[in-house]
Amino acid sequence: VPSLAAAPRGCVAPAPGAAMAVRALRLSEFRNYRALRHEFARGPVVLSGPNGAGKTNLLEAVSLLAPGRGLRGARLADLRRRAAPPGAEWAVAARIDSPLGAADIGTGGEPGAAAAPRRAVRIDGRPARGQAALAERLAVVWLTPAMDRLFADSPSRRRDFLDRLASGLEPRHAGALAAYEKAARARQRLLADGAEAAWLDAAEETMAARGVAVAATRAQAVERLSAALRLADGPFPRAGLALVGALDDWLAAMPAVDVEQRFAAALRESRARDRESGGAAVGAHRADLAVEDIDRGAPAAQCSTGEQKALLIAIVLAAARLHTARRGAAPLLLLDEVAAHLDSRRRAALVEAAAALGGQVWLTGAEAGLFDALAGRAQFLAVGDGRLRPTAVARWA
Repeated sequence: VPSLAAAPRGCVAPAPGAAMAVRALRLSEFRNYRALRHEFARGPVVLSGPNGAGKTNLLEAVSLLAPGRGLRGARLADLRRRAAPPGAEWAVAARIDSPLGAADIGTGGEPGAAAAPRRAVRIDGRPARGQAALAERLAVVWLTPAMDRLFADSPSRRRDFLDRLASGLEPRHAGALAAYEKAARARQRLLADGAEAAWLDAAEETMAARGVAVAATRAQAVERLSAALRLADGPFPRAGLALVGALDDWLAAMPAVDVEQRFAAALRESRARDRESGGAAVGAHRADLAVEDIDRGAPAAQCSTGEQKALLIAIVLAAARLHTARRGAAPLLLLDEVAAHLDSRRRAALVEAAAALGGQVWLTGAEAGLFDALAGRAQFLAVGDGRLRPTAVARWA
């Protein structure tokens, strides 16, 4: 995992409450980039270039500065450049500003782990205690073209989306979610091995405690987002949010300690079925996020593609505003090909709303002129041949 320690700093550590920003980025053997190094201002960044130039790859690199598998949800092995020399691993390094101060963050494939790829993380040159440590430094929210049909996609995609937003509001959520998933895997191994009831009891109690913690944070995030969305105005629709799942229903109706007991009891009762199916029939991993257009009174999945995109943007902007108020700094906002399915009025409103957050927003498009409203306020860069070049913005007709 590389470090940026040798790079000229050129910036002062921000005071508490300063916006989150990537000030320098270095890639090595990542996607289509053999090697890249570039410095950025704190404000918006506009990346333009033809399809396949590497714009989304850059946003993906930035998204890996937060916990998880990045904006594509890619396997670690797929991040390595196809033509990378034998033994070379992919790496992303960044110097960032955050409310905790300036820091050097590095992440990448762990050398010698080709058979079972692992992701290493370093902060200021020292190994971090897993990816959850990244959430304490940065929050990253993104929109990609693949998310345009999120509301018609699988529940797992919507859970992932909600978990990213919840982690931005509560940094410990990423660690709690990882602990829950680890507990669920441990229980399943015990079931497959035919372990004694006492071992399963202990595993299920742990899984229940972790699962209730995850569900509670999600519920709190949905409550806050719903309140923020009801107060929002402008050209984007008001979205109504609700959690759907047995664990979520229990948590809404009884104290958390009682939910833990009921969850553990449900796990005990479903052991035989879960052994056959390979997964627990109830739990935080079964939740879904229901979304509706309040003004139309229609479920999001029944809205047009353009309205679904507008609902998604409304939720993301609400999450970014909540994050700014709660943590004292706007998150990094990555908007990939965001102009698709937006008319000129909503495109202009999105650009202004993102800029008004005061944080660093990254936008991509085939033409820089799509974002000409940011002229004089953003860093415009053309992407091509594995390099970034400053470019002038031409007004979009």
